[in-house]
Amino acid sequence: MTEEVKTKFESYPEPVQSRLLQLRELIFVVAAESGVSVDESLKWGEPSYAVKGGTPLRFDWKAKAPESVSIYFHCQSLMVDTLREVMPEAFSYSGNRELSFPLNQPFPDIALRVCIEAAFTYQSRRKQPLLGL
Repeated sequence: MTEEVKTKFESYPEPVQSRLLQLRELIFVVAAESGVSVDESLKWGEPSYAVKGGTPLRFDWKAKAPESVSIYFHCQSLMVDTLREVMPEAFSYSGNRELSFPLNQPFPDIALRVCIEAAFTYQSRRKQPLLGL
């Protein structure tokens, strides 16, 4: 973790910091299982995770919605629209780029793993119906 990313994580209040570190860990676990290398950085002031051949994902917590954390995808990707169709109950969806998760509930582990893997393999999936999900 770069110093810049570490500083960002340290800026979050507890329990937000713990939740986002759990999400970060899951991203790296899925990457290792998929055999891809993750580039971790800050984009627009938010932790961002990109792999070659994928679509980047970012996550953050906002003071205007203090009870949840969110994952963001590129707005021109098919990620959120596809996930909404394939897994309508798995996540809380907002627009065409955001999934949100309550701080007081566990992450939907299996669905989130599918989501992260789909983002990491997005370029090879994007022309498949429903991203091959």
